[in-house]
Order: sequence, then C-alpha cells, then structure tokens
Amino acid sequence: MENQAEHQYTVVVNHEEQYSIWPAGQSVPNGWRTVGQVGSKASCLAFINQAWTDMRPLSLRQRQKGEAA
Repeated sequence: MENQAEHQYTVVVNHEEQYSIWPAGQSVPNGWRTVGQVGSKASCLAFINQAWTDMRPLSLRQRQKGEAA
C-alpha cells in the first residue's frame, strides 16, 4: 500500500466558494477550479482551514446579506 504522505493534492473551489482537495495531475471536475495550492493532503487541508472561513455557500451569504439590508 502506498504511503499517503507521498500523494500530492491540489486545492479546488467551486462557484459557491466551497473548497475541497483533488489528486494533483487529475482533471478537475466540471464546476471546480484550482486555486494554486498544491502539496500534501495535510498542507492542502491546512490551507483550506485558513481560507474557508465561512462555511455557508456564496448564494446563501449573498441572500442573507440582502435580507439584512
């Protein structure tokens, strides 16, 4: 069995600003784009932990912002 630490991942984000990781070198699924962060699973998850500060989808955040105005 391969060592998980050797696998490289890339951070991806969708139109709702939801983050995930994807195996580096594989085609990114439709609706997702890379953000330029590539590394170990742990380093990619650490990046997401810092970047994704609001877990609500973008559409919900915008709707709630509009209701508050």
